[in-house]
Amino acid sequence: MLIAALALIVGFVTLVWSADRFLNGAAASARLLGMSPLMIGLTIVSLGTSAPEIMVAVAAAFNGTTILAIGNAIGSNIANIGLVLGIAALIAPLPFARSVLSSELPWLMAATVAAFVVLFNLHLGRWEGVGLLVMLGVLMWRLVREHKREHAAGGDSEVDLDLEPELEEIAALEQLTHTQAIIWLLTGLVVLLLAAQLLVWAATEMAMLLGVSELIIGLTVIAVGTSLPELAATVGSVIKGHTDIAIGNVVGSNILNILAVMALPPIIAPVTLDVAIMWRDFGMMLAMTLLLLLFAYGLNRRPVITRFEGAVLLLAWIGYNSLLFVQA
Repeated sequence: MLIAALALIVGFVTLVWSADRFLNGAAASARLLGMSPLMIGLTIVSLGTSAPEIMVAVAAAFNGTTILAIGNAIGSNIANIGLVLGIAALIAPLPFARSVLSSELPWLMAATVAAFVVLFNLHLGRWEGVGLLVMLGVLMWRLVREHKREHAAGGDSEVDLDLEPELEEIAALEQLTHTQAIIWLLTGLVVLLLAAQLLVWAATEMAMLLGVSELIIGLTVIAVGTSLPELAATVGSVIKGHTDIAIGNVVGSNILNILAVMALPPIIAPVTLDVAIMWRDFGMMLAMTLLLLLFAYGLNRRPVITRFEGAVLLLAWIGYNSLLFVQA
């Protein structure tokens, strides 16, 4: 158990470090090839920030533990809303940006409905995974098209504001040479794959030693671990006064968890699911998503997550994990 726990910690730390190196290398390479900073932010940065979850999902599928990856995707969405937004809102009320209300939240709801459709028969196969990836492709295409249309009209896109921290980081990468960018890209990718493999091994060993299912480990330990960078980034943004981008970051991450992290494992290794994952776990993810929509469109005259509502989200997350602990 001690070895598994240490491997888990090393895996998480290495995963975060290598994901950052991989993202920087990819962004710098794209910049050197002539891609604009905003386009990099919309595509490479958006997908790259979910690299840890994606790599863990792929590693789990190749190791025959696809259920761990599905648990990670669902658990991460629950943790992002309950833990990340809950704690951030307790620090300062979180306003919903206009682009989140008009575009990102409807896309999150559409992705959640798509997840319900593919999970309903308790089997995730290759075609279901491909369908989710196609939906992701449509979303990325619409983002790029919307950006081009707004800039052609001479207006400032609110997407630009949401990506401001990422654009600052991309600008800082301009001093990298092409060779340095490639080295960062390849080094980050290799270490990322190894870290994901180590993390999956540690999680599988821990599940076996504790006598619980890999699903429970994915919903709890792995989900919280892969959400910690999101928590740190969101809380850091709120402390710096960037409260308007906090919700957008979480909503974007949740969309990618469904359309990428949940989509890739069944393409590699289809899986049959237990009924609990549909009604207990997906049900909780759906409830948290609907609660977020209620805070955005229904309860307040001004769309904002108040401190009280943040406490509600955090308590809901604690209650759900307490239920998992008791059942395990």
